[in-house]
Amino acid sequence: MRVPRIHGCDAFRVAMPRGRRPESILVRIEGEDGANGWGEVAVPKGADGGGPAWADIEERMGPALIGLDWDRPEDVSAAADLGSHGAAAAIDVACWDLWCRGRGLPLAHALGGTRTSIVTGARMPPEPILDTVAGRANRAIGAGHTRVTLEVRPGWDIEPVRAIRQAYPALAIVADAGHAYAETPEHLAVLEGMDAYGLVAIERPFAGGDLGACARLQRRVGTAVAPDVGDLDTLDAAISLEAGRALHLRLDRMGGLTAARSAHDLAYAAGWDVWCSGTGAFGIGQAAAVALAALPGCTLPSDVSDPAGGPVFVTPPVRSSGGVVGVPLTQPGLGHEIDEARIDRLATRRMRLSV
Repeated sequence: MRVPRIHGCDAFRVAMPRGRRPESILVRIEGEDGANGWGEVAVPKGADGGGPAWADIEERMGPALIGLDWDRPEDVSAAADLGSHGAAAAIDVACWDLWCRGRGLPLAHALGGTRTSIVTGARMPPEPILDTVAGRANRAIGAGHTRVTLEVRPGWDIEPVRAIRQAYPALAIVADAGHAYAETPEHLAVLEGMDAYGLVAIERPFAGGDLGACARLQRRVGTAVAPDVGDLDTLDAAISLEAGRALHLRLDRMGGLTAARSAHDLAYAAGWDVWCSGTGAFGIGQAAAVALAALPGCTLPSDVSDPAGGPVFVTPPVRSSGGVVGVPLTQPGLGHEIDEARIDRLATRRMRLSV
């Protein structure tokens, strides 16, 4: 089947109409037959004008795509290499969506996914009151989530982990350290102390993603270490060094579905556990993460559902029901209809490139 040339590339900077106002850049790739594919990347808080991702799309990636002849989404990798991983993720997801819609293929099947539903997890940021930690975990469990990721920092680590574990002995817990620890005796004692509470993973323990430090920690603890991985070379090095046994696939960190799928394959072959997360608050990034999490090596609950209560930009919404998100297998591409009118109405900045 002939693949239509890429005829247009649009970008929208969109903010939620109320609340904490998270923002995303939404990308629409148009084939010359008029079909569209969508991608999304979150805008960092405080980023001016959409941050570097906007300039990457407007000045380099978008122009490189216009008029491009391509057979598969992997063929746009040269254009994706012209900018940041976040911008590349939005472009890459949009091209996969467009390609799958043109063939009538669900995105999950095109990637090689085998699951019909995804088990979900929830994140818990640090908070000042220890007594509320177990209650927040209870709300996540009540919503059906079977894993919580607790964001830990020096001074906020062993005690909240202990509180959750004592309240919920069977709950899967990931401790996301956010690069906040150093390879000092004091910090290593804390990381080893958390190991005693049966965690699923200790994620991003060291500043700079130090793989050597991760490897040394992995030899000292039974919990799987999940090093910060943003490209295939780093993952290959982490596997060779035995610097971990778990991988968190972040779409914006990996630069999209093409690289994330390859990372999944590499980690799966090495026997690592994998879980996924999307990007942004408008449903498109989460829908792409659902398709990615359908891959056979994604063995841990993933962060793939939108928070309930906000406006809906994709139909059906990407929502967890009892801790499960269904994989769309009856509709092509992302499997969701995009509310283009609402996106256009809420956009604070627009960009249009076309042949």
